[in-house]
Amino acid sequence: MVIGHHIMIKEIKKISNKYIDYLNLEDNYLSIQLSLDGFSFCVYNKIQDKIGVFAVYEFENNTGSPFIQLECIKELFTKEELLQNNYKSVFVTHFNNLVTQVPQPLFNKNNLAHYLQYTVKVLENDYISYDELNNSEIINVYIPFVNINNFLLDTYETFVYKHSSTVLIENLLNQYKNLEGSFCFVNVTGHQFEIVVIKNKKLELFNFFNFITKEDFIYYILFTAEQLNLNPEEFELILMGDIEDESELYAIVYQYIRNIKFYESNNHTLQLDKIPSHSHFTLLNQFK
Repeated sequence: MVIGHHIMIKEIKKISNKYIDYLNLEDNYLSIQLSLDGFSFCVYNKIQDKIGVFAVYEFENNTGSPFIQLECIKELFTKEELLQNNYKSVFVTHFNNLVTQVPQPLFNKNNLAHYLQYTVKVLENDYISYDELNNSEIINVYIPFVNINNFLLDTYETFVYKHSSTVLIENLLNQYKNLEGSFCFVNVTGHQFEIVVIKNKKLELFNFFNFITKEDFIYYILFTAEQLNLNPEEFELILMGDIEDESELYAIVYQYIRNIKFYESNNHTLQLDKIPSHSHFTLLNQFK
């Protein structure tokens, strides 16, 4: 699929479960993840408690233009019939680095731009949103892809949206809130990764890095560990997203950090045979 001069929409993966009934849309929920250089979605059938379709697309050569992102998504929606259905519920996550965490006692919804200005370049007309994390005293303040939200509003009339890190942090805190020790989660998406550190049952840090080489990748992980006084011999590194044990990213991490494992989902109903349980975490965990 070609758009404009050089932008290509590339289908990375599409898996369908032929036993799901799409005619009875009351039973089906749609989950979408947005990023500047890609789009993924899945359809979950609540009655059968199974994923019906899972698809990942990449926008090649998008240099970070929200206008091109919108054109690509509009094009996808005309081609992909499943996205044109009326669903019982539509969940959307925004994956970008335009986010910061604010402790709830310090939070005032009139100061949203103020919280972001230290980490993100905020323009005067930027729309800023926030999520309350339901299991901790943390507010996620972020800039959503507002032109995509407007397009989705025209398409579905109503939907729920959050920052992808809200889904990531909430789910990990739920799962690890009773475990002693330090856990470092690295969630890789293309050439970006999110890092979440849970120490003594609380969120210690969330950060977002862009990397090009495997050396950049390990540098940022070790740098974060050093800042938080985590010993590479002791803390547990849990890998998620676009990383496999035969990848060069895994090989370099393995050289420097003693305790490594892949994330294992405790939500088995959301698994599809061809999707590793540690990948596409936020997309598959919005239905909980």
